[in-house]
Amino acid sequence: MNILIAEPLAPAGVELFQAQAGWNTIVSNPREFAQHLAEADALLVRSAVQVDRELLAKAPRLRIVGRAGVGVDNVDLDAATAAGVLVMNTPGGNAISVAEHTLALMLAMARHIPQASASTRAGKWEKKKFMGNELRGKTLGIVGLGSIGREVVKRAQCFEMRVVAHDPYVTSHIAQDMNVELVDLPTLYSQSDYITLHVAATDETKGMLSHAAFAQMKDGVRIVNCARGELVDEQALCHALQSGKVADASLDVFSKEPVKADHPLFASENVLATPHIGGSTEEAQEIVGVRIAEQVVEYLKNGVAINAVNMPAVSPEQYRALGPYLTLAERLGNFASYISSGHPKRVRLTYFGKIAGNNTTLLRNAALAGVLSRSTEYKANLVNAMQIAGQRGWDIAEAHEKRIVHSDSIRLELETDTGITRVEGAVVMEKPRLTQVDGIFCEATLAGFLIFTKNQDVPGVIGHVGTVLGRNRINIANFSLGRREGPTGPGEPLEAVAVVSTDGLVPESVLAQLRENPAVKFARSVEFKQ
Repeated sequence: MNILIAEPLAPAGVELFQAQAGWNTIVSNPREFAQHLAEADALLVRSAVQVDRELLAKAPRLRIVGRAGVGVDNVDLDAATAAGVLVMNTPGGNAISVAEHTLALMLAMARHIPQASASTRAGKWEKKKFMGNELRGKTLGIVGLGSIGREVVKRAQCFEMRVVAHDPYVTSHIAQDMNVELVDLPTLYSQSDYITLHVAATDETKGMLSHAAFAQMKDGVRIVNCARGELVDEQALCHALQSGKVADASLDVFSKEPVKADHPLFASENVLATPHIGGSTEEAQEIVGVRIAEQVVEYLKNGVAINAVNMPAVSPEQYRALGPYLTLAERLGNFASYISSGHPKRVRLTYFGKIAGNNTTLLRNAALAGVLSRSTEYKANLVNAMQIAGQRGWDIAEAHEKRIVHSDSIRLELETDTGITRVEGAVVMEKPRLTQVDGIFCEATLAGFLIFTKNQDVPGVIGHVGTVLGRNRINIANFSLGRREGPTGPGEPLEAVAVVSTDGLVPESVLAQLRENPAVKFARSVEFKQ
């Protein structure tokens, strides 16, 4: 067994590999490791080495890539999966380090420490100029209650801060255990004296601190970002600092790194900047180095995959048989997550037909990955979806019914603190297709861009939808309708749903126009990533 360490790893991690009988540990560096790829069974990297198709083609024996850290942006997961290579990371290994850095930045802003230090070293003694504020009694808004966000909660509460948080994928029960109030983003913005970000950069979170977001905040709010630079609209932050809306900002990350001295944000004296060092502590590097070594050893010796971030290798025949239903389960979960409201707490899956007689573990994981696909922290997939759902405190249930009608179909129920969303689908011509929403028959292909609406079944709704989309130059590719068999109450019109396929993602401004018709009770955009 050949273990190739391509980047610096904690000595204890290296020693763990060297202690394995019959294993050959090759300690190299980013410039020279490539010469050993042909013989490597395992590859250990941090962030400098790019694990792409070209590299994988040079490593025919490779079984596993171990990333000593959280992010796997430097690993082509699709290419690794196609090559049958498992990829592991070490989420949470640097959580305490980043949390401590977050609190350090908050304290530095509250007491003007960088400015006071520079002033004092310059021979000045400006006691009155640097009047500060206590953290005690202030409200801290945390966006993202993953491993780092939770460590920030613990430390902020030691400073007697009130903590509010936003995380659509954490249950209210877990939040209560942490003595944290879950709120929506507008509420968090409006109540917080400090706001700190601890989420991944996704399509939904990129630029989340925008002009509109800053407008909802308190005057004099203080911002901390130790997560991803893409989360902050830097131009909007510049404007917010100039106007006084934001009193101070502390940034460990930027949209483009490394940053130069002429960065527009550096024109403000109220910006504290550090060079992406939130997780750069000796302790954190030791932890992730040892953890990734332990995980790789466990997999190579016992076949147990811990913190895997891609699908384990399966034979082409197995994947060909499972593929369409894995896609169906994932798309149903994704669709349900888009059209539901509230904080998820339970997912129930029911399998019908021949697939009900099989082991449905992968189908369950695919469905959970779909529900979690809009998560604010980690990328969910077949391997880690169940683990992430458990961390969120969700209840997971499965049922198997070998019925004849709509054989080989899957029903997914997503229960939140505001209600239950039920979706059902089948595989038609090898493609995932929606068949029911909340018990209403409505067929549509689960692909591309969709609009889902709920409305009263009265004249003019379809025309209204067409008019609004046409006015906004949005092309309709397909239009599927369905209505409930009986009215919701005496004298009330039937409830109807519509799934409209469009050529592009329909923005919220257009959805708002759809909702201007009083008969339209609900309208959401849905996007399926290919």
